[in-house]
Amino acid sequence: MQYTLKKVLNFIKFSDICHLFLALFVLPWALIAKIFIRDFWLICEEKNEARDNGYWFFKWVRENRPKQKTAYAINKKSNDFAKVKGLGRIIKYGSLSHWFWYIVADKNISSQKGGKPNAAVCYLFEVVFKMRKNNRIFLQHGVTVNKGEWLFYKNTRFKLFITAAAPEHEFVSENFGYPEDSVKLCGFARFDKLHDIEVDKDLILVMPSWRNWLGREAHDNKNNDFAASEYAIKWNEFLNSPKLAAILKNNNKRLLFFPHRNMQKFISYFSTDSENIEIAGSEKYDIQDILKKAALMITDYSSVFFDFAYMRKPVIFYQFDEKAFREKQYEEGFFDYHNSVLGKWADDSDSVISFMESALTEDCAGLSQDDIKTFFPLWDSDNCLRIYDCIKSL
Repeated sequence: MQYTLKKVLNFIKFSDICHLFLALFVLPWALIAKIFIRDFWLICEEKNEARDNGYWFFKWVRENRPKQKTAYAINKKSNDFAKVKGLGRIIKYGSLSHWFWYIVADKNISSQKGGKPNAAVCYLFEVVFKMRKNNRIFLQHGVTVNKGEWLFYKNTRFKLFITAAAPEHEFVSENFGYPEDSVKLCGFARFDKLHDIEVDKDLILVMPSWRNWLGREAHDNKNNDFAASEYAIKWNEFLNSPKLAAILKNNNKRLLFFPHRNMQKFISYFSTDSENIEIAGSEKYDIQDILKKAALMITDYSSVFFDFAYMRKPVIFYQFDEKAFREKQYEEGFFDYHNSVLGKWADDSDSVISFMESALTEDCAGLSQDDIKTFFPLWDSDNCLRIYDCIKSL
């Protein structure tokens, strides 16, 4: 279903209206500047982040194509600001300057659909009224494995949709309504750094995804107790399993529990008595760093497992709420979690822990190149180069 003007207006906040006035104020000056400033690229991710495909692509461009005019938008109070401040022009996210360069930019490039000065106002400009030139490049945050209408062309109007896996490319091309040649299989920018890695054989990474029915409303509404949700109950059951604690202790292994950023606000609802388990906040760890270090991953539906599989490391899928997830959040896409060489599937914690124990006895043996070549035919360090050439060819 396409998001109509009436539907969008229902979500407009006072802050969005303020941003509309910022955009209108800077518009004439930006249009004049646009006459003189050509081929300028504006890159970003979430406002507080420089750790995903946007950051790695910006870094590559600055280091390998320094003559290309670029800027990176980020909250300058973010912990990630230090990573980009020495690379080139940095713009304060959501500021008047951000609006100015958003209008001036010949290409707006982001790993997030909402990577703009203000997502609501930009949606009106770009999709509802189609006032903004279609110059947006979607680098993606993760492999698109599910059929989410929010990424359909009618709801994004992306000029380019970058994919990383061969079946994903086919899936998006055939089902999301994009014009011919708009979906490009280039690989993810961050994949360039997933080849020369040092694995910590004692580190197990657990990364549950988010649930759209356990979002802000669940956190703010006192009548909707997150602690009573199946999500909280099942993951706490796993974290406090005596069998899990014993396996970790006897094998001298560490388990890092790192929920999706949309679930980080609920981090205090999770607890464990095991000294071998750490419940981690997003500010302490860089996702790509821990993905590269961990020897084994346990997740539910998070597409970040593709990064792990790309590095030829074993994955376990724990999907205790599969029916609810498919009904409430995402329709099933191209990937069959139940039967895949990329990982083992389970819907109960005992089976997950047994799979984990088996993997440890095999020293977390990795996948073969043949196991992943069907998914990643472009298994190299030239992803940023392909993305750059693809954007330049527009």
